[in-house]
Order: sequence, then structure tokens, then C-alpha cells
Amino acid sequence: MGRILAIDYGRKRCGVAVTDILQISANGLPTVRACDLLQFVKEYCGRETVDKIIVGEPRDMQGNPSESMRYITPFLARLKKELPDIPVEMFDERFTSTIAHREMLAGGFSKKQRQEKGRADEMAAVLILTGYLESRF
Repeated sequence: MGRILAIDYGRKRCGVAVTDILQISANGLPTVRACDLLQFVKEYCGRETVDKIIVGEPRDMQGNPSESMRYITPFLARLKKELPDIPVEMFDERFTSTIAHREMLAGGFSKKQRQEKGRADEMAAVLILTGYLESRF
């Protein structure tokens, strides 16, 4: 059994999370610049067995794809071309950034910690992956 990798794709930075080998829990990985994401994923998949990649699907309040999909769609095409043997799925990411900020507040993160670029992106990726894992049951 391999890991499941999740991506919270952003125009500048991308949050990344991964499961343990039993696919039970999600843990954040370092935030990656969007321009370096494909290389990062390829290298990670070269080191670890990855069964599936989950990419956050931004939707509006009516459930329609948001404007951000225009940036994600080209990345998805390149990802599927570069790693054709690893299935890629989209998973609804509505409210993950908001929840990540709330969790940081509830967790007692200082204002400086909350302002660190990438911390919320990493937490959003963990939330996407956790939501995906919970949806399987």
C-alpha cells in the first residue's frame, strides 16, 4: 500500500500533504512554489510509493468550479502526462483556507506564525486530504 498525496494549488504557493503508508492520517509537507510543484511531486513519487494524488477543487457557493480552475487545469494536464500511472482525483476544497486560519487561531498560533507564508496552505492541504480520507468511509 502506498501513500496518498494531496495538493492545495495556489497561483504562488501550493500546500502539500501526504498520508502515512496505511492511509490513515494526513501530515503536511513543506509548502512549494507553484512553479516548482510538478518537479517536487515527481521527485516525491520517485522516493515514495504514491497510490493516488488528490488535488483540491475550488468551487463557489453554488458548487460551480471557481475561476481558480483556469490555473489548476493546465497543471493537472502536465501532472497526468508526467505521472500517467498515478490516478489523480479532484476533491472539493471549499472553506479549507478559512478553516485553516480558524484552526491556527484555536491552536494558539501567534499573529507572526499565522502570517508566515505557506502555513495556511499546508494546513489547507491537510484538510483536503483529511476530508478525502473521511469521505471513503
